Amino acid sequence: MNTNTRSDMPIGSMDRRGFLKFAGAASIAIAGAPGWLGAANKDAKPKNILIIATDQQHIDTIAASGCGDVKTPALDRLKERGFSFKLSYTNNPVCSPARAAIFTGRTSSETGVYKNGIPVRTPIPNLGQWLSEKTGYETVYAGKWHVPSTFTTFIPGFKVITTGIGGQGNVCDTNISKACRAYLQNRSKARGLLMVASFLQPHDICEWLRINTEVPDEFRYPEIANDLPELPDNFEYDTNEPEGIRRTRMTREGVKGNWTKQHWRYYRWSYYRHIEIVDAEIGRLLDSLDDFGYAGDTMIILTSDHGEGMGHHQWVRKSTLYDEGVSVPLLISWPRHIGLDKTNSNDLVSGLDIMPTICDYVGIEPPANMRGESLRGILEGKTGLEREFIVSESNSNAGRMVRTKRYKYISYVEDPVEQLFDMENDPGETKNLAGVKRYASALREHRQILHEWESSLDVAPNVPDVDLWRRQLQSRARA
Repeated sequence: MNTNTRSDMPIGSMDRRGFLKFAGAASIAIAGAPGWLGAANKDAKPKNILIIATDQQHIDTIAASGCGDVKTPALDRLKERGFSFKLSYTNNPVCSPARAAIFTGRTSSETGVYKNGIPVRTPIPNLGQWLSEKTGYETVYAGKWHVPSTFTTFIPGFKVITTGIGGQGNVCDTNISKACRAYLQNRSKARGLLMVASFLQPHDICEWLRINTEVPDEFRYPEIANDLPELPDNFEYDTNEPEGIRRTRMTREGVKGNWTKQHWRYYRWSYYRHIEIVDAEIGRLLDSLDDFGYAGDTMIILTSDHGEGMGHHQWVRKSTLYDEGVSVPLLISWPRHIGLDKTNSNDLVSGLDIMPTICDYVGIEPPANMRGESLRGILEGKTGLEREFIVSESNSNAGRMVRTKRYKYISYVEDPVEQLFDMENDPGETKNLAGVKRYASALREHRQILHEWESSLDVAPNVPDVDLWRRQLQSRARA
């Protein structure tokens, strides 16, 4: 912690970073009475854009958004300086498919990245390629890519800052924040900058799970026993599930290891510590923007590729279409242009929206066949989206989720069990209504939505089970 930024310290002894933060806070207090940082020029373009990506971050892991089990000063700064979205979803709760969707604005079935380790099909451009071709922005990438390689020296459309190590977030994430800092310090500001800082944490929870699959005879750390988070309200769940979900849960550490409730709580406690690790690196990156004069004219977008089970539905890791897997943080800030500490709880948004939003702000048309929409109207307080639903896919093209304002529908290929949840009255998804007669019309409506959506996609030729999906969707839409 930098103790030279205390508000009670004499101005003469305050360091440069402390002064910048003090002055910034003062200006926000003056201009922010209505919740907005001054008047924005509607035609203004951000000089710089910073995308911060985390890996496997559950949406409810930000202290300023109400999570009392974690300390996240950097994420809190971002939330308080901009917009956060409560109904934010990944296009696919697996690393490579989700990342391909974020950086192309196309679904994972369209990019051909239906599972990990597959490149985006030609000729779909990624964000770096598009901005390099259409604008004067310098495009720079540091950290995890995973489309197809995880940590690589070559990403089409980007200058790659090699960080020297990958696969272990508690080591490589520090290299990422340091590399980005050095680049910001030494580059010329003559051109605008699109920088991606893609951190690995809290993905290290996967290693924690491998190490802690077996429950010890005695709790290893009795000194934290009273500090363990409570189990989620939806720890118990409706067992009327697709068979693939049940089988997968049986292979995951929590069920496989026959965890006690205390061990489940210990896992949740540990996951929050992984969040705090990446929050520290995000804080160093935000400090670098302050230190080198970027903070005032940089749009920041923070999101994650997918969520983490955290014991909801007794699930660990990713890949589920329950909200713990598909809901992800989305924070967007830009001084004097985007509202301060605004939370949007009404609009359904997706990782697919990031590329069209950036294209809108830099003044260019997005590539053809974007499946997302620009969020600019929401961010500038003008209008919400007219979107009525979003769709997420799942690993190996096996499942689909349709999320409308009230309901969520989940279907898996060649599985007779469908799921329908009333998200207004059952946000924890604990009661499957698909077989309840009075919800039959809602079920039919969501089947039809999915059928029409899938019929509109340009699915890549390498994606499996496409014909099976089409037949199943068509059959159910007619039922």
